[in-house]
Amino acid sequence: MTNDRRMSPALGNMKRLKKPPDFFLALTWVASVAAVLTLLWILESIVLPAWPAIQQDGLGFFTGTVWDVNRNRYGALPFLIGTAASSLIALCIALPLGIFIALFLSENFLPLAVRQVIRFVVELLAAIPSVVYGLWGIAVVIPIVQQFGGYLSDYLGSIPLFSGPATGNSMLTASLVLAIMVLPTITAVSRAALVAVPATLREGSYAVGATRWETIFRVLVPTAAPGIVAATILAFGRAMGETMAVAMLIGNSPRLSWSLLSPAGTLAALLANQFGEAQGLQISALMYAALALVLLTLFVNMAGEAVLRHAEKTTAGIR
Repeated sequence: MTNDRRMSPALGNMKRLKKPPDFFLALTWVASVAAVLTLLWILESIVLPAWPAIQQDGLGFFTGTVWDVNRNRYGALPFLIGTAASSLIALCIALPLGIFIALFLSENFLPLAVRQVIRFVVELLAAIPSVVYGLWGIAVVIPIVQQFGGYLSDYLGSIPLFSGPATGNSMLTASLVLAIMVLPTITAVSRAALVAVPATLREGSYAVGATRWETIFRVLVPTAAPGIVAATILAFGRAMGETMAVAMLIGNSPRLSWSLLSPAGTLAALLANQFGEAQGLQISALMYAALALVLLTLFVNMAGEAVLRHAEKTTAGIR
C-alpha cells in the first residue's frame, strides 16, 4: 500500500513530462498553420498577376520557343530546358565528387583533424554568397572555358554539344559554378546516409572476408543509396532555383541552343534580368514563369524529403 502511494506521484510526474504543455501545442499549431498560409499567400500573389498570361497562352507558354517583348510573344521552353540542363550538368559533375568526399569524411582514410578541416571547407562553400560565386566565375572560370572551349570547338565542333564559338558566358560556365554550389548539399546528406549505415553490416562483411573497398561499394554505398538519391534530388532543387551566379555567367539568351559553349537562359535568371523593367503583359508572363519555377522547386524538394525519410526508416529497420 505504501509502495503504491509512493509510485503514484512518480507515475503522475512521468505522464506530465511525456505530455507537452498546452501552450506549446497551441504554439506549434499556430506556427504550422502560419507556414501553410504564407505559402498559399505567396502562390496567390504570383497566380493573380500571372493570370492574363495564363489566359492568353495556357500550356502553350511552356512549349513556345520565342520570347519577344516587342511582339508580346512569350515562350518559356528555352528557359525550361536551360534550367533543367544546367542543373543536370552540375549534378553530373558534383555527384561523383560529393560522394567521394562523403566517403572520405565517413571512413577513417584520413586522420580526424584532416577530415574536420575538409568538412569545414566543404560546409564553408555553402556560406559563400551567390554573387561572389558569380564574380569568381567571371574572373576565373570564363577565361578557362574560353581557352579550353576553343579547343573543343576546333576538334569536336562537328558534335552539336561543342559547336559554335566559345564565348565564355555559356551553359558550360554556369554549370561548372553550379556544381561547386551544390557540392555541400550532396556531401552533407550523403555523409549522413553513410554514417547511418549500421555497424553490424560492416562487421558482417568483414567477417565473410570482404576487403575494405568491397565493403564500401557492395555494402555501405548500396545501403546508403536512398540517402544519396535524396541528396541528388535536393541538390537538383537548389540548382534549379539558383539565380544571381547563373544570371552573371550563362549569357541570358532566349534562344534554344544545344551547344554547351553557347549562351543560354534559365527561369531564375530570366526573372532577375527582366522583371525590373517589365511592363504590361511582360510582367504577367514573368509571373507565369515564376509560378512554374516555384511549383518545380516545391515538387523536387518534396520528392527529396520523401526519399530522405524513406531512407531513414529503411536504415532504422535494418538496425
